[in-house]
Amino acid sequence: MMKNNRIIWLPIALGLAIALGIFIGTLVSTPDQAGRNVFDKSFFSEKSKLEAILDLIDSEYVEEVNRDSLTEDLIPKLLANLDPHSVYIPAKDLEMVNEDLEGSFSGIGVQFNIQNDTIMVISVINGGPSSRLGIQPGDRIVMVDDSSFVGKSITNERVLKTLRGKKGSKVKLGIKRRNSDKLYTYTVTRGDVPLKSVDIAYRLAPGVGYIKVSSFGAQTYNEFLTAIAKLKYERVSKFVIDLRGNPGGFLDAAINMVNEFLPEGSLIVYTEGKAFARKDAIADGNGSCQRAEIVVLIDEFSASASEIFAGAIQDNDRGLIIGRRSFGKGLVQQQIPFADSSAVRLTIARYYTPSGRSIQKPYKRGDNNSYEQDILNRYKHGEFSNRDSIKANDSLQYRTLGGRIVYGGGGITADIFVPKDTLHYTPYLNRVADEGLLYEYAFRYTDTNRSKLSRYKNWQDLLAYLQRQPLLNDFTQYAASRGVKRNSREILISAPLLEKMLYAYIARDSAGDEAFYPIFNLDDPYLKEALKVLNNKK
Repeated sequence: MMKNNRIIWLPIALGLAIALGIFIGTLVSTPDQAGRNVFDKSFFSEKSKLEAILDLIDSEYVEEVNRDSLTEDLIPKLLANLDPHSVYIPAKDLEMVNEDLEGSFSGIGVQFNIQNDTIMVISVINGGPSSRLGIQPGDRIVMVDDSSFVGKSITNERVLKTLRGKKGSKVKLGIKRRNSDKLYTYTVTRGDVPLKSVDIAYRLAPGVGYIKVSSFGAQTYNEFLTAIAKLKYERVSKFVIDLRGNPGGFLDAAINMVNEFLPEGSLIVYTEGKAFARKDAIADGNGSCQRAEIVVLIDEFSASASEIFAGAIQDNDRGLIIGRRSFGKGLVQQQIPFADSSAVRLTIARYYTPSGRSIQKPYKRGDNNSYEQDILNRYKHGEFSNRDSIKANDSLQYRTLGGRIVYGGGGITADIFVPKDTLHYTPYLNRVADEGLLYEYAFRYTDTNRSKLSRYKNWQDLLAYLQRQPLLNDFTQYAASRGVKRNSREILISAPLLEKMLYAYIARDSAGDEAFYPIFNLDDPYLKEALKVLNNKK
């Protein structure tokens, strides 16, 4: 009986096994039309896994997929798993990204702002294409190449793409002027427009010069030398170098600039990486300010090349650093271009200050969100208001050339701490600033009073005139008309800062940075500390 049962079930079991094998085979071993198994070893062994997967999706995926688009989405995610500063730059963004560092771009040569859905010319760059044609501050660009160019669709990005362009190309502008119904037409030939990175250099006090450096680009060192020469002509022998908010840029620019202050043989910075042997930058002894006194101003947004400059001055005991702990960006990127005009900036090494400190703050690979929240976390922990909130790591203790203790672990910690000034900040001030109403009002006031303001030939006389005007009351009425209700208590608290900002912005719109910075820097606690240091004979 058992033998007969086995005879009966054997064909059934065999049939089930064959059917199951066929079913499993369709899941893992479907051949292509040529009878080739796309999953065999030879398919993967001939290429990288990533390339093989892309090829597989290209040839076998159930729907059509744009391979280039898939690759563009994939690369940023791949780099995000390395470090916070290795990035992919698409072709459409590369030119603009490079322009900021190269120190110039091709365009029409105006600074603009968008107000009431209209492009307002704030200033015209001297020597640029627009200045040669007579385009003026206050002009409204309302047409481009015979087409209307106003309305809700006008954005900063769209304006930049429209007004910038290939050197020698032309753009036709239709311009309206205040108190005139006439449409002025200009055909502008685009040309090289310089991007300043040394914003201002002026005498801060007898014998003391102030230089504001906003970035480190290809032309920054030359601009810096010009600034030093100008100040020396004005009998300046002590310098305040302001690197607050400076995000960095070219390493060579920072090295060349700090070389002006260091004696021969001084180590400025060194770099080192897995595939890159240590490379030292050494002062050559040809600097023009080797005996000049110097202080450097930094804050939490001073990064990279700014930290190299500050670290070299600090570690060589060449001057004092004033402010708050810097950002902590000490990774070196190399830009590698692709054939389609895109590029990748890949981290290849780290920066180290002369004492051996790594500038880079800690990060966890793939966790860029926590890294980006670091500044906010510092603020929450009280680091901006209290020096004692900065947690020094005793295991990362280093010594300057003169034996002072400094700490690694991320960023440059200032020698003299300056807390963030929050005395005059109120919700009212924050709101009018965030909504751009201070800028709007300043431009409106300047535009209405341009002929009066142009009579004043220096910032001191201009400031004295503005201080006699009821600007604060006029501004609060304007803000109310734009939806921000008056709050008498908060306005009273914020009044000193509101007035200073109004004076400075009107001065910039009417007379440029040469008037803006001296007014904006009045009563600056950083500069008060700097002058205290430089006037101390010790």
